[in-house]
Amino acid sequence: MPRGSSSKRERQYEHIKESAEERGASTKRAKELASRTVNKERARSGESKTSSKTSTQDRKSASQRGGERSHSGSQGPTKDQLYEEAKKRTIEGRSSMNKQELRKALGR
Repeated sequence: MPRGSSSKRERQYEHIKESAEERGASTKRAKELASRTVNKERARSGESKTSSKTSTQDRKSASQRGGERSHSGSQGPTKDQLYEEAKKRTIEGRSSMNKQELRKALGR
């Protein structure tokens, strides 16, 4: 956990990590899931110095969403995630593309 984290976030991290391990995730994966979830919650509540657009503008919290938008979820990555990948690959015209067009341009 980052320096200066509250005891609430520490408990939240441990709870998420233990739950993931009980579901069969490796220790490394459980720690990653817990860290990402807690960091997102910290960003949403203004506890972190920096935060991503998706962290602060989501309508659902990470715990409410429950992996709904994960890469392996029912609808795959979000439009923002696809856009970031297209940006890394320098795909032209990406700013005017919708989610389906981004998927097609990325070969998904």
